[in-house]
Amino acid sequence: MTHSPRGRQAGDLVLHVYMLLFFAYMFLPLIAMMLAGVNDYSPPSITVWKGFTLRWFSALWQDARMWSGLANSLMIAGAVVALSLPMGLAGALLLSKLGRRSAGLLYIIMVSPLLTPGLIIGIATVTLWSQLGVSGGVLTAILAQSAFISAYAMLMFMARLQRQDITLEEAALDLGATPARAFRRITLPFLRPTMISAAVIAFLQSFENYNTTIFSIGGDHTLVTEIGARMRFGISPMINAIGIIFVALTVICAVLWGVLRQRGIARQA
Repeated sequence: MTHSPRGRQAGDLVLHVYMLLFFAYMFLPLIAMMLAGVNDYSPPSITVWKGFTLRWFSALWQDARMWSGLANSLMIAGAVVALSLPMGLAGALLLSKLGRRSAGLLYIIMVSPLLTPGLIIGIATVTLWSQLGVSGGVLTAILAQSAFISAYAMLMFMARLQRQDITLEEAALDLGATPARAFRRITLPFLRPTMISAAVIAFLQSFENYNTTIFSIGGDHTLVTEIGARMRFGISPMINAIGIIFVALTVICAVLWGVLRQRGIARQA
């Protein structure tokens, strides 16, 4: 079946219009945010322009509460990665060893935190630990976030383990290797790419989390919860300055990842 040139042109036009609308939907808000962050006008605006300025970055630099929130966010995210990866890997190994019928119910239970609203997880964590004499703070935020972020890691490990050639591990056991040695020398190297990806995703999920954190952190604060608290009193251009910094860091990390990936491909070739 052949298509007429006019039909192909119409299809290309629709595709181009869709792509234009898609990228405009994605990037126009970011562009507006960055322009408002360097506009010498408050509240943030791109329709009222008073001139280019960097004073919002200076104000951010002098804001001690924002910096303490950033330190808490980094500490919580690092701890969540350290907890979520071992728990997710343990769950994935357990489910991969069980039969399909036995693993069905256990799988539903272990992924249920992903389906639970974040505020419920946060409140439940604080309620439990308060009965044990632990008040809400950084520790309870770490525990609450790990409860559902570990499920993300588990799903990633399960997807990777389904592609593993199990005969390699069985051959190592037949040759006299202990289960721990076979796991360390065969399974772990096979899972290394997924471990890196899961660590990055867990870090980002923790760093940007608001719903669970706001209900579990008590009197402490993170960068995200501090921004959310200030948004109730109106948007400050300083928040836009934070957005510009994170966009710049994202672009830099993406470029570095692309360069390292190309070098890795060239080295393998």
